[in-house]
Amino acid sequence: MSIEDKAELVMTIRDYEYEEKQKWDKGIDFTASDAKSDDKILLRIITAPESRSGVVGIDAVKEMSEIMKLKDYDKGVLISKRFTEAAKKEMKRENIQMISESFMPSLEPQRLYLKIQDLIDGLCKANCGKIPEKESDCKGHLNGQYPCKIRLISDNASFHFERGWTRFLQNDLLRLLRLHNLMNNKKNQSK
Repeated sequence: MSIEDKAELVMTIRDYEYEEKQKWDKGIDFTASDAKSDDKILLRIITAPESRSGVVGIDAVKEMSEIMKLKDYDKGVLISKRFTEAAKKEMKRENIQMISESFMPSLEPQRLYLKIQDLIDGLCKANCGKIPEKESDCKGHLNGQYPCKIRLISDNASFHFERGWTRFLQNDLLRLLRLHNLMNNKKNQSK
């Protein structure tokens, strides 16, 4: 899973409302707000660390902390492949959450599955005009075939949830997010 995918998962699961995306020379900044608390959140992805080893150091954390204070952010999430020990300690001290190649905050299967169901309902309504009330209302599974990607992902997610397979649920959610973005892009282009 790419670090951008991890950022999108975190924003979706935590009900962060996307406000702005800004690219800069070393990565991407996402500004979001927390739907529950109205907190302003900076999610910073560093794709090009300063060091040749590809490890993000303490300077990047201090820079992010300064930006958070300057632009009045309430929370911060720093995302990159790897961090130095000093950077990890500074993030802890500054209350900036870390996400890396080897560390992803735990996502409960129930929470993932609820988000998946919310997205499926929205996609079904956008694609077919309604949310199916019962299995026979959905024409996405006919004669053992899946003419509808939404239904296929939905059935897969149910199977993955029954078994508690969090990693697969994360992938199901990412696939739905991509479908959602694709449908939105097509809708915006037709305007």
